[in-house]
Amino acid sequence: MMKQTIFSSVNTKFEALLSFGLSVLIVLGVAATPGISSHAAEKQSTQQTGYLEFVAHVSPSGGHPEPARAVTFYLLRKSFREIQAEVDAAEPTPKLEDFIAGLTVSPELKAWMIKNQTVELSGQDFPKLLSPDDVLDIKEFHEAYMNRNAGDRTVNLPKPKFNEADREKKPDRYQQQVEEYHELLKKFIELHPETKSTLYMALDKTNPGPRWKRILNDRRERVHRHTLELAELQYLATKVDTDLDGRARLDGLTPGEYWLSSLENDAIAGDMRVRWDLAVRISAGRNSADLSNLNGIEKRTP
Repeated sequence: MMKQTIFSSVNTKFEALLSFGLSVLIVLGVAATPGISSHAAEKQSTQQTGYLEFVAHVSPSGGHPEPARAVTFYLLRKSFREIQAEVDAAEPTPKLEDFIAGLTVSPELKAWMIKNQTVELSGQDFPKLLSPDDVLDIKEFHEAYMNRNAGDRTVNLPKPKFNEADREKKPDRYQQQVEEYHELLKKFIELHPETKSTLYMALDKTNPGPRWKRILNDRRERVHRHTLELAELQYLATKVDTDLDGRARLDGLTPGEYWLSSLENDAIAGDMRVRWDLAVRISAGRNSADLSNLNGIEKRTP
């Protein structure tokens, strides 16, 4: 009886110890599970990113490819061209017609500007736009033509026969002589188109061309500045400089569509300047790209 009691007591203690051991193992197992899951998640996250290795070369005309050294490349989430188009569309474009309407010139000159879609009254092409009728019928052109040619003895302009005193005394005769002189002068200009070549010198103060250019240049500068700001701040994923061999690597990239762009940084070799805006698809692991004249934007220099 005493032996049975001792055995029963030992058995109970053994079961208690066994139960305690199992509980400890379960607790340790549960505690260890989050650590394993965290490590697996970190490993899985690392496997989901990719990296891009690329090399850039420029080939001059008739020459061998040269590395694009120390060129900054930007990995963008949007094409640089599309960014430019986005900014350009958002920036109001000045209208030439509105600009002309606000000028303090004759209605005839405004009509000539609208017809020729220009406000530039100088340059090599300007005299070619002027017909003899334009010179005689548009006050500013007529005054400028006479200013440059009437006192020039080498030009030998036709002499008018009308007299200002006849404007009121003999208006019919005066008008007839004015019309006759107009026709003589028109034929003279047709025979001597070179007499229009210096007309712009007398239009220097009238010429609105430089002011219109400033308006367009100011807008172009705003578009340019805003485009670079968006590219480098809003759409930039990362950037890198190429080494002396024209190589570079970008790490830790989330898979997806990107554009590898040099923005407005040209790679130069001989007479060739090249920039890139190349679409690239990044997948997990290694990705590669070769940049050359073939997939770049070329521009030759003199």
